[in-house]
Order: sequence, then C-alpha cells, then structure tokens
Amino acid sequence: PGSSSMAVHIALHEVATSFVPQPLSFVRNETRSPAFLAINPEGKVPALLIDGRLLTEVAGILFYLARRFPEAALLPDDYLGQARAVSWMSFIASTLHPARRQGADHAVAVYDLAERRLGPGWALGAFSIVDIHLFRLFWRFAGSLGVPPGRFPNLQAHQAAMLARPAVQRTLRIERAIGYELPA
Repeated sequence: PGSSSMAVHIALHEVATSFVPQPLSFVRNETRSPAFLAINPEGKVPALLIDGRLLTEVAGILFYLARRFPEAALLPDDYLGQARAVSWMSFIASTLHPARRQGADHAVAVYDLAERRLGPGWALGAFSIVDIHLFRLFWRFAGSLGVPPGRFPNLQAHQAAMLARPAVQRTLRIERAIGYELPA
C-alpha cells in the first residue's frame, strides 16, 4: 500500500475488472520472500499476473490495462495521443520517480518541470493512465515533503481532481485499512 502499486490498484478499479490483490509488507521484507520471488524474481512491486504471465513496471501495467479495457477510455485513440502518453510515462518513471533520492531541493526543481508540463487539467486533456501515475507520485511527494498549499497549483488541482475520483477513493480506503509501510 502507498507504493508504486497504488497506481495499478487505482487503474484496476477504473477499468472495473475483478482482480485478486496480494498486499505485501516492506517492513516484513515480503517482496524478498521465496514465494514472491518465485512470481517476480526482481522482488519489486507492482507485479501483475495475467493468465500466469508476469507483467511488471507501472507504465507497462497501466498501458496494458488501458489497451485491454478500451471502454474505460484511459488512453487516447490516436497515435500522437498515445505517443504523448508514453512520453509522459517515461518522464514520470525516469525523472519524477527518482527525484526524491537526490534530495528535497532537486525534487522540488523536478516537480517545477512537471508543474509547467502539466498546466491546468488532465495531462493529456482527458483523464488517462498518465494522470493515475502522476497522481501517485505527487501524492507521496507532497505528503512526505509537506509541500505548502499554492506551491504547485496545477499539480495540487490535479491531485484534488484525482482524490474526487471513486477509484482513487476506493483504493485509498483499502490501502489505509491495510496500513502504509512505504519504503525509504
């Protein structure tokens, strides 16, 4: 709960498919257990088993869910829109996600880039997998660094819009009930 798997959890609720969640504890080192390593030798989350086949990495899983469930409209129909989604997902994974490890000042500078890139509204103009991925990282970043109100108006408005979504509310309820044990 609260890890990168949160984005996948939200997307699974958005597409309204049935799934069997398997909460893991970082504190109890369950991602390194023999049972989990037998499923995902990398020992990382998220990990999604689809008919016995493993799919990992947030961007890959979100892309799969968007394509597998087109009725959820989580990905644009056109090639340029899909390329923009991949561009955003790459930026999120390679720039936003590791930013905190390089210190608070660096993280704030990187989120300044995200703030300008996002602008007002949804990342691609309409709600998409990009918004889910971006939300999860900003939610954790803002919570861990105590971002002051008004510091990132576009990202904070985006977060508020995401928090209003039923899939996000449901995911947060479930994950709070389990308890957050976020890795450092």
